Amino acid sequence: MKNKQNSLKTFISLLLSTKIPKLALTIGLIASVLTTFAGLAVPLLTKNLVDGFSVSSLSAPLIIAIVSAFIIQAVVNGLSIYLLTAVGQKIVAKLRENMWVKLIRLPVSYFDKTSSGETVSRVVNDTSIVKDLISDHFPQFVTGIISIIGAITILLIMDWKMTLMMLLSVPVTILIMIPLGHKMAKISRGLQDETALFTGHIQQTLGEIRLMKASTAEQTEKTKGLSGIEKLLGFGLKEARIFALIAPIMYLVIMVVIVMIIGYGGMRVASGTMSTGSLVAFLLYLFQIIMPITTFAMFFTQLQKAKGATERIIDILELPLEEGRDGLDIDVANKSIYVSNVSFAYSKDEPVLENVTFTAQPGEKIAFAGPSGGGKTTLFGLLERFYKPTTGEIRIGNTFIQDLSMESWRSQIGYVSQESAMMAGTIRANLCYGLKDWETIPDERLWEVATMAYADQFIKSFSNGLDTEIGERGVKLSGGQRQRIAIARAFLRDPKILMMDEATASLDSQSESVVQQALARLMEGRTTFVIAHRLSTIVDADKIIFIENGKVTGSGTHQELTQSHPLYREFAEQQLQ
Repeated sequence: MKNKQNSLKTFISLLLSTKIPKLALTIGLIASVLTTFAGLAVPLLTKNLVDGFSVSSLSAPLIIAIVSAFIIQAVVNGLSIYLLTAVGQKIVAKLRENMWVKLIRLPVSYFDKTSSGETVSRVVNDTSIVKDLISDHFPQFVTGIISIIGAITILLIMDWKMTLMMLLSVPVTILIMIPLGHKMAKISRGLQDETALFTGHIQQTLGEIRLMKASTAEQTEKTKGLSGIEKLLGFGLKEARIFALIAPIMYLVIMVVIVMIIGYGGMRVASGTMSTGSLVAFLLYLFQIIMPITTFAMFFTQLQKAKGATERIIDILELPLEEGRDGLDIDVANKSIYVSNVSFAYSKDEPVLENVTFTAQPGEKIAFAGPSGGGKTTLFGLLERFYKPTTGEIRIGNTFIQDLSMESWRSQIGYVSQESAMMAGTIRANLCYGLKDWETIPDERLWEVATMAYADQFIKSFSNGLDTEIGERGVKLSGGQRQRIAIARAFLRDPKILMMDEATASLDSQSESVVQQALARLMEGRTTFVIAHRLSTIVDADKIIFIENGKVTGSGTHQELTQSHPLYREFAEQQLQ
C-alpha cells in the first residue's frame, strides 16, 4: 500500500512541479459545476412536464426553461472541456520541456548506457500517457464526480428507498473492478517498457539502414522486429481481455439496476405512491450517474498507466546534470595545457587510461599514436570534458579545466572527427551549428571559411549552394565533402585549441590530400591534438605520444621515437617505407 501511495504522491508532485495554470483550472472546474447544475435541472423540469402533461398545459416559461437548461449546459460544458483540456496540454508541454532541457544537459556517460530510442520513448510515449489522463480522462472524471454527487443528492430527496436500492450495485461493482484495475496496471507497465525497447530497436535499425542493407541483415532485423511486434501484440491482447471483462460487467450491472428501478418504480406508479414524472426523472438521474461511472474504469486504468510512466519520467528528471554549467570564462589562447597523472575507467574493473602525463605548449602539434583500443579517443573525451578523470588533473595555464564554465571551455575547442557528424538540414545550418545568432552571419563569411576548407567548389556545384539539404547525418554528401564542411565549421568557430580524431582515416587518397591541406591551414597558430593511425600524417608533429593499453610508453619527435621505441619503429617501418 505504501508503494501505491508513494507512486500517487510522486505523480501529483510531478504535476505540481509543472506550474499548473491555476486560473484556467479554476474557471474550468467552476464551469464543470455550472454544467452539472444545468444538467441536474433538466430531469426536474421534465418531471413537471410529464406530471402535468397535456397540450393545453404546455407553458412557454417551462419550455423556455428546458431549452435554456440544454443550451447553458452545452455552452458552459464546451468552455469547461476546453479549459481543462488546455490545462492538461500545458502541463504535459511543460513536462516535455523539463525533460528535453534535462536530457540535453545530461553527461555523455548517460547516453553511453541508454539507447536514444528508449529515451525518445520516455519523452514522447510516456508523456503522452500523462497527457491522455490529464486532457481526456481527468475532465470527464471531475464532471462525473460532480454529476454523481448532485444526482444522488436529488434522488435521496425525491425517493430515498429507490436510491438505496440503486446504490446496492456500487460495492458489487467496486469489488469486481479493483482486482481488474491492479491487473491492468501491471500490464500497462509491461507495455510501456516493451514499447520503449521496440522504439529503440526501430530507431537504431533505421538510423543504420545502410549497414543493415550492406550486411544483408534484412532477415535478422525482420525477425527482431516481428518479435517486438509480437510482444506488443501480447500486451495489447492482455489489455483487450481486461476491457472485455470490464465492459460486459458494467453493462450487466447497469441493466440489472435499470430493470430493478423500472420494475419497482412501475409498481409504485401503479399503486399511486409515485408519479409517472418522478419515475421518468429518476431514470434520467440514473443515466446521469451511470454514464460517468462507465468512464471511471478508464480513468483509473489510465491513472495506473500514468503512475508507471511517471516513475520513468522522474528517473530522468532526477539524474544529475553534467557538471560545469557555471564557472570561469577565460581566454585560453597562448596558455599551456598540462595533463598530470590522469587515469580513467568506464567501470571500476576496466581501466582505460593509467597515469597519463604530458604538456602541450601554445601552438604545438601534439600527436597520439599506438595500437587501437589504447585509450587515445578516451583521452580526447577527457579533454573535451565528456568524462571526468578518475584520478589526476588537467589544467589550462594555472586553472583546472573543470573550473571553467562548460560553454567557455568547449566554445574555444574545435573538434574534427573521422565521422564528421552532420545534422539533418542545410549546409549553412551545419556550418553555423551551435553558434549564437547564426542567422545573422553573412554569406561572405561562410564562403570565406568554405574556401579555407577547400569546400567552396563542391558547394557551388549544388543548385541551392549553402542552402542545399544534405539529408540525415549528411548522407547526400561524400565522406570528403562532409570532412571539409566539418573543417569549415571549425574555421568559423575560430577555436584556440584544435582536436582531430582520425580526421582522414576513412577518405580516399584524393580526398585525403585535399582535406590534409585544409587541416594544415586550420592548425596554423593553434594548439593542436591529433590522433592518427597513419604515421605519415603526424611525422611533423612537435611531439608524438605513444599510448599502449592506456599507458604512455614513449614520447618525443618522430626521429626520437624511431630510435628509442621498438613498437613505434615497427609501425614506422611498416607504414613509411
